[in-house]
Amino acid sequence: MPDTQPGSGRLLSLDIFRGATIAGMMVVNNPGDWGNTYAALEHANWNGWTFTDLIFPFFLWIVGVAMTLSFAKRVERGEDKKQLARHAVQRSAIIFLLGLFLAAFPFGLAFGHHFSLLTLRIPGVLQRIAVCYLVASFIFLYSGLRGQIIWTGSLLVVYWLLVKLVPVPGYGAGVMDPTGSLCWYIDSNLLAGHTWSGAPVPGFDPEGIVSTLPAIATTLFGALTGHLLRTKKSPEEKTALMFVAGNVLLFVGIVMNDFLPINKNMWTSSYSVFMAGMALNVFAFCYWVADVKGYKAWGKPFAIYGMNAITVFFLAGIFGKLLYMIKVGTTPEGHAITLKAVIYQNIFLPLASPINASLLYALAFMLFLYGVAYLMYRKKWIIKV
Repeated sequence: MPDTQPGSGRLLSLDIFRGATIAGMMVVNNPGDWGNTYAALEHANWNGWTFTDLIFPFFLWIVGVAMTLSFAKRVERGEDKKQLARHAVQRSAIIFLLGLFLAAFPFGLAFGHHFSLLTLRIPGVLQRIAVCYLVASFIFLYSGLRGQIIWTGSLLVVYWLLVKLVPVPGYGAGVMDPTGSLCWYIDSNLLAGHTWSGAPVPGFDPEGIVSTLPAIATTLFGALTGHLLRTKKSPEEKTALMFVAGNVLLFVGIVMNDFLPINKNMWTSSYSVFMAGMALNVFAFCYWVADVKGYKAWGKPFAIYGMNAITVFFLAGIFGKLLYMIKVGTTPEGHAITLKAVIYQNIFLPLASPINASLLYALAFMLFLYGVAYLMYRKKWIIKV
């Protein structure tokens, strides 16, 4: 994602959308008590979607938009495509390694943490972003608009055919449950011991191998929107087209849901299409209000939050782990008391009911990270990955 300050001539709406997405991610990932959260702030158990299920596809969609706006300008300036491709490889590698760092931190060196390369989770949020950005970058650099449309559709169709037609040993073809699905089979065999411990079933990973195909399509949906934004159409025409396209995608996603359920864990083709429609509608609103009508003040805090998006996400992962790992005592039963539990129980729990106290903790965590982002903004510190 490109990084500049709000109001520097770039699309403020994209900065706002990115920042709002990061803020939402901080809230849903950091409740005070996982046992007391609103349903909208949890992922759907399997099929279906909640507010939380919007966040990751929004992020990938934004990556696609920003990629088009950045690469297209650089290509027009005469920069070599091979050099841009090398830059994409380097950037993807850094993001992927940051994801592995978060998974391994603190490497068994403190707080009683156990670390083993034999059980290190290889997939992850940053890892998927890295892969999607890399593949989408090459598709953008070495194909035209028509080719990118074909790639987007092909990835969705190929994934659909794979999960519906390829038989899984012992289960058959077309299983869309956690156990027995093609996604589960591939991950549990190729990534044995390296998948997410919190997955619906052992061996499955929501950022796994096969489901990355439609996630790349999500990124390409953003890239195609970037092409629209670069046309000479009036801002009003662009806004109208984004709303129309967004609602068409929503409708198509709902129709597809009858044949291939909307499912974030498997990142089904219907999920990719439906969430691209949601992203288009939300972004079109931000674009209309901030860039077309000129109402910008409301969005500046979000824009500041999104300026160092990867940095904020990385720091959130570090702080979140430390709050769980640092022990400040034991209960009469001998259970460890974490720093997070002390903060939550002594500061937030007295303020409201458990579910609202849990939400207040998440909001406070989000605002703390905003404070870090704001300090970086004031100091003009932009960490480019």
